[in-house]
Amino acid sequence: MPAKLRPDARSIAAHVLDRVRGEGAFAAAVLDAALERYPELDPRERALATDLAYGSLRTAPYVETRLAKHARHGIEDLDPLVLSRLIVAAYQILFLERVPAFAAVSEGVNAVTEVRGAKLGAFANAVLRRLSEEAPADKRALLETATRESVAPWLREALVRALGAKGADAFVLSLSTPPLNLRVRVGGDRAALVERLRDALPGADIEPGKLSPLAIRMRGGGDPKRLALVQEGTLAVQEEGAQFIALALGARPGETVLDACAGRGNKTALLAELVGPGGSVDAADRHPQKLARLRTSLAQLGLAPRNTFAVDWSVGAGDVPAGYDRVLVDAPCSGIGTLRRRPDLATRKDPAALPELAALQVDLLVRAAERVVPGGAVVYAVCSILREEAEDVVEAALARAPFLRPAPFPGEAARAIAGDRASLRLLPAEHQTDGYFLASFRRG
Repeated sequence: MPAKLRPDARSIAAHVLDRVRGEGAFAAAVLDAALERYPELDPRERALATDLAYGSLRTAPYVETRLAKHARHGIEDLDPLVLSRLIVAAYQILFLERVPAFAAVSEGVNAVTEVRGAKLGAFANAVLRRLSEEAPADKRALLETATRESVAPWLREALVRALGAKGADAFVLSLSTPPLNLRVRVGGDRAALVERLRDALPGADIEPGKLSPLAIRMRGGGDPKRLALVQEGTLAVQEEGAQFIALALGARPGETVLDACAGRGNKTALLAELVGPGGSVDAADRHPQKLARLRTSLAQLGLAPRNTFAVDWSVGAGDVPAGYDRVLVDAPCSGIGTLRRRPDLATRKDPAALPELAALQVDLLVRAAERVVPGGAVVYAVCSILREEAEDVVEAALARAPFLRPAPFPGEAARAIAGDRASLRLLPAEHQTDGYFLASFRRG
């Protein structure tokens, strides 16, 4: 039986752990839904719920080891609802300066008692009190240690292959709670919209993005979908790195563009704005239901794609025609670059299916690139920074497709970072975005 969700940070965080660990749900989606359920929550309580949810997921393996030390029979067979509440309480005891240990113990005991009764509440009291007796003086240093040690060995090895040992540590330790990102419509006045948001949300931290000239970063502003500027279509909700990927293609007014893996259509919408009414954008995806939602959402913005194609690129190009000026291949991937929003991915014991994903990514890149005109531009992107989905895919695709040539990025924002290089990584520590790999090509 699911636990009752209450309008407080600890209950919300435990609810997120229940869903993510028990059902494989996305942490960001569960947290957003829970916070939206209680719009009256104080901003500080919202911030604490976010910290507790993401932090507990990020350090769960380490925290469980510490808890097990104080449980006579271990915690392997412990009720999952009880364990989630113990982890949330232990996270506060071990890592948070602003929460007194006695308060974390008391709240944790109450939470366990509520879901499973007084007997397990007494168990929680004993375990958490013992844990509080060994709370460290330097909680920040321990948090870094716990974060590093909680990363699954397979992922640690893959990160080192991609970034080196120091780079892997920097990536893991930079996964703080991300800001919300908004996108200004092409041609909009970002500076004026920043000021309008600051006036409407005086308690929020709002600033222009650093990479995308269309991005606005927001913290503490509540659910962005409730903003009038979003509801009227003046602003869109879109992560800054995702904006950057679409801009990297360098689409120009009047051109024809293919979004080969369109998904929900956020990048399709930006590409349609860039080519303008004199150009056209086609959207392809394996899932027809996604394309149906894409057509509906873009039509609401007056940006309906010219054509949509349900296509399995691993089999062939289907009905997708040739002759595009530019093609964006934002391929399905492991999602490792989204660890800020899905911290549970870092702690999963089983490795991602990287060989299968890489084979699909090569198929997608080669077959979608065949749809571009000679001299046309192709950008490959994944929300992963692992070498297996990055340089290795590029190497394999070039071996299969001699008509492709690495080339500088056509988009100004990407050239500002990459210069004349034909590939780049976006990293949370350096760019304050999710993690991405991008590569640029021209068809010979």
